Amino acid sequence: MIEGRLLPGMVPTAVQEIVPVVEQRQLARDTYFLRLACPAMAAQILPGQFLMLRAPELTDPLLGRPFALYDTYADDEGRPAGIDVVYTVIGKMTGLMSTWTPGKDVEVWGPLGNGFPPPPSGRLMMVAGGIGQTPFLAVGREALGTKSYGLPARAPQSLPSDVTLCYGARSRDYLAGIDDFQRAGINVKIATDDGSAGHHGFVTELLGQAINEGEAPNLVYCCGPEPMMESVAEILQAAGIKGYVSLESPMACGFGACFSCVTRILMDDGTWDYRRTCVEGPVFPAERVLFDQ
Repeated sequence: MIEGRLLPGMVPTAVQEIVPVVEQRQLARDTYFLRLACPAMAAQILPGQFLMLRAPELTDPLLGRPFALYDTYADDEGRPAGIDVVYTVIGKMTGLMSTWTPGKDVEVWGPLGNGFPPPPSGRLMMVAGGIGQTPFLAVGREALGTKSYGLPARAPQSLPSDVTLCYGARSRDYLAGIDDFQRAGINVKIATDDGSAGHHGFVTELLGQAINEGEAPNLVYCCGPEPMMESVAEILQAAGIKGYVSLESPMACGFGACFSCVTRILMDDGTWDYRRTCVEGPVFPAERVLFDQ
């Protein structure tokens, strides 16, 4: 393993390292859990931030790929030891990742981007579609007060009274990590397109049901396919509920140099401007993102 080095243009805590794979296992159809030994990054990363990964010996694919923090893990003495990510095989890079075994060297840089803010008291609902559940285990554990993140550790001023994950997938086969969320004390509501588990329909319908049945959340965090996030943003705006979305824009560098991940964000004066998802995001206030323009 090489010593981490500071990335250009990044905050002083962001490093680039070559680290070993500790564990890899399959969670669901085409979906895998990957554990990496990177204690310096694990000590600093916050829920909603991400890291970039690539195979250091390859030039195809040459560029790294972004992956949200799933969680951190500790060594036997309770010190941060590394980072967990969960991913779905959808292309060449993730296909290669599924073959990685313990001891395999991986190039990693991060922590990157801005994560979710600590939630206030009241009901927190996390709405996820596809592989969009991955940021929310750490978010939920911090919100429940069972785990802290950051260096120094971020201490929320208040804790939500209820933390719920609404998780939608194509079918039961694609649901990944439900046991992890339930063990963390997070309420889990499921929706599947084919009705093979939970609610038969879209995950956005679970949010609508909560609002209509008098159990509206005070705050919503959302991640997943863009049409789903746009629908969530519209529901929240109509109900007067604050929300944040974590965008899944394609990224090349991860630290703002290439401008490949820009998205349109509404400004205070009513105009819009481009913002880099990797630097100013990936988390933005839901009402600020111009999905359809």
